[in-house]
Amino acid sequence: MVIDKVAWVRIEDGRVLCARSRGKDLYYLPGGKREPGESDVQTLVREVTEEVGVSLRAESVSPLGTFEAQADGRDPGVTVRMTCFTGDYTGRLAPRSEVEELAWLSYGDRHRVSTASQAVFDHLNEAGSLF
Repeated sequence: MVIDKVAWVRIEDGRVLCARSRGKDLYYLPGGKREPGESDVQTLVREVTEEVGVSLRAESVSPLGTFEAQADGRDPGVTVRMTCFTGDYTGRLAPRSEVEELAWLSYGDRHRVSTASQAVFDHLNEAGSLF
């Protein structure tokens, strides 16, 4: 089984924006699952607004890559496929909905994020974007 998601990768000063849901220990990249009929960009814009309270500028969205890993807390063999995008935003970042906390994490914080997010962290570190 594959859980298909989109995620927003926002990097500032060598750190990436991550979110932590209420009652959870691990952080993840903001984003989520598509609603019927939604494109990746529509899903990303909606999810980012719901989770971190900002408006993603759809015209600035660019693909970063697709990453796949074992889904945290799920049976072995259940994977997450995360299609990641970068993009600019307007507004003020603030936790919303199920999100309890936002954090700017560095590569040294890799152990604090979901397995799928770790794959993104590795990619960003190899590219010299995440310190």
